[in-house]
Amino acid sequence: MKQLLLAWFQENGRDLPWRKTRDPYAILVSEVMLQQTQVERVIPRWHAWLARWPTVEVLAAASAGDLIVEWQGLGYNRRALNLHRAAQHVATHGWPNDLTVLPGVGPYTAGAVANFAFGRDVLPVDTNVRRIQERTGAGFDGACTQALFDLGATICLARIPRCEVCPLAEACPSRGRRYEPLRTQSRFEGSFRQRRAQALRAVAAGEQPNDDDALVSLARDGLVVLAGGFATLPG
Repeated sequence: MKQLLLAWFQENGRDLPWRKTRDPYAILVSEVMLQQTQVERVIPRWHAWLARWPTVEVLAAASAGDLIVEWQGLGYNRRALNLHRAAQHVATHGWPNDLTVLPGVGPYTAGAVANFAFGRDVLPVDTNVRRIQERTGAGFDGACTQALFDLGATICLARIPRCEVCPLAEACPSRGRRYEPLRTQSRFEGSFRQRRAQALRAVAAGEQPNDDDALVSLARDGLVVLAGGFATLPG
């Protein structure tokens, strides 16, 4: 299966900009952005981020408030603060062997950076990789990572996999199966998450929102600073 997968990837792999670098900082930025955001939205934002903060040292010295403003529209804004803290750690101590010591870096992100930047034979298991492993019953190594990402994103889909064009279909025990809908994420419209996002946008624009609960929640996460009845972005 590995050989079939890699041959398919050679012909069909997506042309993603972070696949053209081994810079651990650039790869970390891409992985953090991709945690909750679609690839198409991430590509231009990744380019813009690296144009403004091209190295981990430059990002470490930046204002947290500037990062939050730049992150607007990507969602889950705590990712920007974690990325800032991770950059500060690396700028001070260098890249750790155990990447999970970096703020906001869990086993998957650590595995992805270790594989793509440092060439370690690690298979970072995200939703796509796990789904393909479970359906095929096959074992894959780190060399298969990008191919598994693309197969899961374009062919081995969650509900209705495209088995008719899958390179692994002939040997796959799950060929032709369909699956129950996955539990969807709670609605953003009208949610407290939306109120937080609206309040943060207002503060970033120099306004003072009147949603106290949202502001307190944002302050608890370090995304705003409350002082004297006013909310500001962190320095």
